[in-house]
Amino acid sequence: MMDLKDAYTSCEKVIAMHSKSFYKAFSLLPKEKRKAVWAVYTFCRTVDDIVDEGLNSKEELEQFKHDFNEFIEGVYDSENPMWVALAHVFGNYEMDVEAFLGLITGQEMDLTINRYRTMEELLNYSYHVASTVGLMLLPILAPGKTAVLKEGAISLGYAMQITNILRDIGEDLEMGRIYLPEEIMHKYELDEDELRSGIVSPQFIAVWECLADEAEFHYKKAFETIQDYPLSSRVPVKGAALVYREILSTIRLKEYNVFSEKHYVPDKSKQAILACL
Repeated sequence: MMDLKDAYTSCEKVIAMHSKSFYKAFSLLPKEKRKAVWAVYTFCRTVDDIVDEGLNSKEELEQFKHDFNEFIEGVYDSENPMWVALAHVFGNYEMDVEAFLGLITGQEMDLTINRYRTMEELLNYSYHVASTVGLMLLPILAPGKTAVLKEGAISLGYAMQITNILRDIGEDLEMGRIYLPEEIMHKYELDEDELRSGIVSPQFIAVWECLADEAEFHYKKAFETIQDYPLSSRVPVKGAALVYREILSTIRLKEYNVFSEKHYVPDKSKQAILACL
């Protein structure tokens, strides 16, 4: 069986490579919790990569779901660092199996749905691909407080996923996906041809800001229960949320150019945010 320390180190490399913001924020956690977060992140990243980069995504996702169900029964590849680390996490924390399955369902949605009609539909999608991640992490970050923090974790998932959508509009268009709800585009008179043209028109800005308002609403809702996290987890969770919310401000400063550029929060801004916590 793969050495546990090596398994966690492998998971750390995954989060360090793919999400500097989360890696920086969650590095503030105590060591054992920090390692558990790395393992969960690696699970999430693996599912995401199957959909976005897999050669036979549908079949690969079905196999991954099968592998996870086997894992829950105690059967897994003992040379795969993700499963080895996750087995240790599941042994130490009361993990929410349904949240893990929910994330897989969300990725299945990306294989069959490339357009959303209403905000309600978008929030349902956001729950499956993002809120579930918060529910996976709650038993690690706040043991015994998952019931109190559940709604806030769901809202934070909504907020972060909408932020992702607003950042990745151009990238998603290249993959044939439009996550901006049809009802909101219709309300502000933005048609798909104009969206695909990559023009930052007043109509586009109105649609973008409408979704940004939705994200802000859910960030605020998530912050209402942030004090219920143990101190050791409160700072990294709040830090991750504040850094992610700053993406919206960064895009505004760059005049909403989300068609040809992917925006990130500068390291100096991240450090300033985390230093104020």
